[in-house]
Amino acid sequence: MNRSVLFLFFFISLMFTVRAQQFPGTTQQLPGGFGQSNRPGSTSSASFGGIDDTTKVIYGPKSTRYMLEEDIFNNRKKLYTMDTTMDNVHQFLYVQRSQNQFQDLGNLGTPMKDVFVSVPQQLGAQTGYSVFSPYAYQTMQVKYFDTKSPFTDMYLALGGHNQNILRFDFSQNITPRWNVGFNLQRFTSQKQFGTSGANDPTKLLAQNWGFLGHTNYRSKNDKYTLLLHFINMHHTISEQGGVLPGTNLDGTRNIYAYTGDAILTGGALNLPDPQGSDIRNDWHIYHQYVLDQGFQVYHRLDYNRHKNYFQDDTLAINKTFYPAILGDTSRIEQDARFRLLENQFGLKGVYKRGQSAFNYRAYLRSRVYGQYTRYNTARTNYNEYETRRVETFLGGWLGYYFPDSLSQVTAEAEYQVGGGYRLQGQFESKYLTAGYSSIFANPTLLQERFQSHIFFWRNNFSLRGYNHAYGKLNLRYKKLQLQPGLDYYLLSNYVYFDTAAVARQLNGSFSVLRTGLGYRFEIGKFLASGQAYYTVQSRRDALRTPPFFMNARFQYELLYAKVLYIQVGIDLHYKSPYYADAYMPVTQQFYIQNTKQVEGYVLADVFANLRVNRTRLFVKFSHVNQGVFQPGYFVAPDFLPMRRSFAFGVDWYLFD
Repeated sequence: MNRSVLFLFFFISLMFTVRAQQFPGTTQQLPGGFGQSNRPGSTSSASFGGIDDTTKVIYGPKSTRYMLEEDIFNNRKKLYTMDTTMDNVHQFLYVQRSQNQFQDLGNLGTPMKDVFVSVPQQLGAQTGYSVFSPYAYQTMQVKYFDTKSPFTDMYLALGGHNQNILRFDFSQNITPRWNVGFNLQRFTSQKQFGTSGANDPTKLLAQNWGFLGHTNYRSKNDKYTLLLHFINMHHTISEQGGVLPGTNLDGTRNIYAYTGDAILTGGALNLPDPQGSDIRNDWHIYHQYVLDQGFQVYHRLDYNRHKNYFQDDTLAINKTFYPAILGDTSRIEQDARFRLLENQFGLKGVYKRGQSAFNYRAYLRSRVYGQYTRYNTARTNYNEYETRRVETFLGGWLGYYFPDSLSQVTAEAEYQVGGGYRLQGQFESKYLTAGYSSIFANPTLLQERFQSHIFFWRNNFSLRGYNHAYGKLNLRYKKLQLQPGLDYYLLSNYVYFDTAAVARQLNGSFSVLRTGLGYRFEIGKFLASGQAYYTVQSRRDALRTPPFFMNARFQYELLYAKVLYIQVGIDLHYKSPYYADAYMPVTQQFYIQNTKQVEGYVLADVFANLRVNRTRLFVKFSHVNQGVFQPGYFVAPDFLPMRRSFAFGVDWYLFD
């Protein structure tokens, strides 16, 4: 079925569901950062009441609510309703969803990394294989539903140049206190260079299957709560290494040509291109029992199995891409498998006094994990090595909520027995958010040890230190909202991958200072919003960030024929030129390079978001300014951005 037929099918189907509704308000969050956490949907602390479906149809976004584990964990009685606003519907790609604060290789499904400083989120050694993690369902973002009728969310995005995403979510209450649901995702993308045309059988670049199964239960007296989910992801990618310069019609060299060959290729042998993959299966359980309002016991369990794989059967053809080859020059195969069993047991509770409240938590956490790696030393000979460890942690958390219900202060500490520590404190109020965090964490398992016949290292690195102080003001004057902010990082014993793509550790410390401004100006149906950052560093030999970063949006809302709600606008994004990290597929790591600047280009996307009844659509003209002011640019060394393209998508809610 081609795209025109799909577009016609969805449009006709939607027109049969047309009903007049009140024009939706603009609830778009200011993009990004300064320590804030954006929450989906609207919230309510009310319990679900009785449903009278004999007199009127009331099933919809307000009768379908969900909760997040973080809120239950912190004793916040919040329920979120389904988001029916049109804001950000057109941002269907993962980099756009992150407000462009991720760097990829220019296409859907390619490796991703943070543009700014990336701070470890927990103590304990991690695998180090994380470039495909953003494409998986995330544990702390799982929605646990309470539905009064079966709820279905069908999502389809047909992106430009064959970037396609399909998602199907379903949830239903089995009993008033027990819900079961699942989410299914499938996306694919095709190569933009290095192919022989539309009929090339190897034109598939990346494909992803994602599955999330979830359930939640609460007892009749709400003393016992259970949350459980299973996440599966199977992500594969054909590694291209970048694009070689093409030629213009007059035979001159063109570095921005999409007709160039890929650096990594299967060659004339008709063998598959180098392949990478990330396969993961994650089980997660959280349950708690309330002995008393001020005394609760809880248990959290995670069991993870991850496999990261790379293979190049045409190493002899592609050997100029890699550093010196230590052994067999015909092929390379790398297979890393990680297993983790993690348990956390703790006590927590809430004490209320008048309009204020005090919250506490104390816990013991243990991790048992192992990473097994197998690699070839010759075409059919293999070697292997393994790392197994047990880690133990002690932690506590305190929170105080002021009588105004808008202000709170929290503090957290965690200590790894025989290892690092993590400290964090934050103050939140109507006008100010400020905090400080310090974490000294182990290097990743990959940074400690990696063996192949291309790379070989065994390191005894010190703990990595990340100190982060931040503050953000929330200022409002009539229709103007401003959020000036500041982030200061002091990084110690920083681990990075050098220009040879080998893991290194800096001695001593260096600092990163990032100032920023979020803004939002709304007058009538016109909105201007965005964010800007300026970053300075005391040294740039181990960490590269763009000095200036900017997002901007200008949009206008209108109502057509009393039933069709429309947002039209333009998104602009800019990063100043900088030497962004290159990518090494053997280790699935980004590494420092000093030869090729990227970015330095204003990217413009024109969009229209539409809503009919409860169904949202978008049409988008991406990279509309291609070739207008300059011939092109790179998003990563040797990787071009997506060309000018048209995209269409629909997000369809069903509540019965």
